[in-house]
Amino acid sequence: MEAAARGEPRPRPGPRVLELYSGIGGMHWALRESCIPAEVIAAIDINTVANEVYKHNFPSTHLYPKTIEGMTLDDFNRLDFDMILMSPPCQPFTRIGSQKDVLDPRTKSFLYILDILPRLSKTPKYILLENVKGFETSVARDKLIQTLESCGYNYQEFLLTPTCLGIPNSRLRYFLIAKLQPGAFCFQTVNWILEGFPHHERDDWKQSKLPSSDQTLSTGDHTEKLNNSECGHADNSKCQEMETLIYKLETSGHLERKLKQNNNLSIQMIQDFLEEKLQNPSQYLISPKVLMRYALILDIVGLTCRRSVCFTKGYGHYAEGTGSVLQ
Repeated sequence: MEAAARGEPRPRPGPRVLELYSGIGGMHWALRESCIPAEVIAAIDINTVANEVYKHNFPSTHLYPKTIEGMTLDDFNRLDFDMILMSPPCQPFTRIGSQKDVLDPRTKSFLYILDILPRLSKTPKYILLENVKGFETSVARDKLIQTLESCGYNYQEFLLTPTCLGIPNSRLRYFLIAKLQPGAFCFQTVNWILEGFPHHERDDWKQSKLPSSDQTLSTGDHTEKLNNSECGHADNSKCQEMETLIYKLETSGHLERKLKQNNNLSIQMIQDFLEEKLQNPSQYLISPKVLMRYALILDIVGLTCRRSVCFTKGYGHYAEGTGSVLQ
């Protein structure tokens, strides 16, 4: 006889997940792609535009259009969640921002979470947090670690970029995963930040040197022309699209790093991620006027390249430092 027929509660199919700072649902989608049998039982975000997109993507998920501080301890307890996914506001920690850290009003909600966590009637078993590089040196991060340790979590910190997964884009981000004791990870945790996945043993997966803050900048002190080898092919015919226009103001260090990235065969080519039949592609073309003016600072990549720089919200509005341009 089934448990429901006997009047007994059915066993949970998997963790009940609370998604904080839910945005358009990136964490939710990643969880779904992981094939973990989990259920996002609630999402919280104050951004009205993002919430509309979230509701379109996940219409069955209960979405709270309010601030996290607007949720009381009782509200959180009623949700009865086992896992927290969150990506707190990154502006207080960005390398090009004011770096006010916990003095920035935008950290208020995160500090509220840290205050709530030890007082929950049921401590969640799992936590995943994502933020920008810079968070790892912040006071907010120190407060997070103190809270996790006082609550009895095992945890590990990472600085990872999509190239770790073979994706041709450099977007260095901080990640923290935490598991409530006695739960343990399938790898040995360490008290320093890992710069790669611990289960990969092959040399080509070890990220011994991730791009530093100055390596993400797009300007330097002299002009170089990237040759055909930038695409990582010995056959120059495969890189003909690169021959005409790839001039850029760069240091020799930047150029050497790009050549190394494009010769890394563990990373897929950009063409592997492009739509095959794009409707009205002309709308995405950069005008000759813009090219003439900004060719020396645009980060231009070809179909067979294995790298691109981090895309920002300024992409399409600013030429420098906002993302790569496809030739």
